Amino acid sequence: MTTISEPGTSAGYGAFISYNHADRARARWLHRALERYRIPAKLVGREAAFGPVPRRLGRIFRDLDELSAASDLSAEVRAALAESACLIVVCTPAGAASQWVAREIALFRELHPDRPVLAALFQGEPAEALPLPLRRTADGAETEPLAADFREGRDGKRLALLKLVAGAVGVPLDALVQRDAQARVRRVTAVTALAILLLLAMAGLTILAVRARGEAEARRAQAEGLVEFMLTDLRGRLKEVGRLDVLREANARALRYYGEQDLATLPPDVLARRARAIMTMGEDAMEAKETARARAAFLQANRITHALIEREPNQYDIVFAHAQSEFYLGLLHFKAGELAATEPHFEAYAALAHRLMAIDPADARSAEEISYSATNLCALRMEQHTADRTVALCGEALRAAETLARREPNSDQRWREVANRQGWLSDAYIVVGDLDAVLALRRKQVELLERLYSRESRNVRTQRMLIWVERALAEVEYRRGNFSTAVRQMRKAVADLRKLTELDTKNQELADRLKEMDEALIKMERRAK
Repeated sequence: MTTISEPGTSAGYGAFISYNHADRARARWLHRALERYRIPAKLVGREAAFGPVPRRLGRIFRDLDELSAASDLSAEVRAALAESACLIVVCTPAGAASQWVAREIALFRELHPDRPVLAALFQGEPAEALPLPLRRTADGAETEPLAADFREGRDGKRLALLKLVAGAVGVPLDALVQRDAQARVRRVTAVTALAILLLLAMAGLTILAVRARGEAEARRAQAEGLVEFMLTDLRGRLKEVGRLDVLREANARALRYYGEQDLATLPPDVLARRARAIMTMGEDAMEAKETARARAAFLQANRITHALIEREPNQYDIVFAHAQSEFYLGLLHFKAGELAATEPHFEAYAALAHRLMAIDPADARSAEEISYSATNLCALRMEQHTADRTVALCGEALRAAETLARREPNSDQRWREVANRQGWLSDAYIVVGDLDAVLALRRKQVELLERLYSRESRNVRTQRMLIWVERALAEVEYRRGNFSTAVRQMRKAVADLRKLTELDTKNQELADRLKEMDEALIKMERRAK
């Protein structure tokens, strides 16, 4: 029986990740996730399909990391495949088109006909994303292998990862899911205790820092390291196990610590770390709808980023951080309906976004920030009923979104953002009374979303967005006097929404929307007669 190597062994890999280099970011994430995953203790040592279940999968082979010193690529790949307990294929249209991925699958099956070959589906439908060798058995017969589906709205990252682990070690998925859930529950107490200990340690280190000037910097660095851990890794774990009470206490303690510092004496990197941590706290508070606590955090972060940008006005990451703090302050005012107070922050955010573009136009964040900031100003101007400026700002947001989508033409999320900005611009044209422009944009929206939906028909987010846009198109067709076209379009929207509600019968929001659209359709049909 083949066994999966334990960490630290001199030879052997738990898995070989095969991927096209266009998917290197996905492969890197998968590599880390697999190497970090600890198999639940209750399964370790049990006999499974490929031998005793190990504590971890062990070393994972990924060529960019493992072949830096290799002189013969093909020989190294063959050696790694020969020493690997399973093969995991990152499945995307780019991976399916790669001859090297296909060769690695064929070679692994030739070397190990009894070892598992697993599919990790990240993008596209199986027919276009799974390499041809995966869709055929060893004797050439057509087959559709089960895949761990990492796509948005499918298995989810956790379940998809567990599918790969279960397939790699040869245990039933249900057993791994059950034990994994039990292990995560047991970690609740441990994570909570760790958080409390870290809070106490931070308090102690702070006291020591003010007692001894000579040790202040070292102690402060240690304290800030603990704070950053609490607000990043530990924050994620606390949210995962539902201990929001401990998360709030950790956030409050860190905020008090930061508020007592003399910003004038601190180097930029320390200031940046503080700003990043405090904005994280503000996001948590805003998510929990604790507006006062969120405002306090964002004001503190803004104070820090303002001090930073005074020192380094053209340092990209500092400008980016200050842009975020301005955005969040504006967002809080906007949600509260305080439009006059919103304006200076959203205007500052937009100016900083354009400064980012001037500093580094190649960084994707530059175009993203212009798109987001213009959309925010577009929304603000609509609320303020300043029609003349609204169309220009919403048009700018759309152009920035289109720039990003053209850079990543295979990203459905980027194209959904384009469709979203088309919707904003069409609303802006409604404000100025240009129904011809509204109609043209709504038709483009429907065309774009239909194309995305045909590419990935099970994506619920795209499906919902398409239904709402179909309804909007029907309404503008109706306003233009195109009654038969409006009825036809609304019937399609109602039919699509009815199918969606049949799949999610407990969703009251969808049921209410369906009722509204049914009533609107009846009115349109009467007018069209």
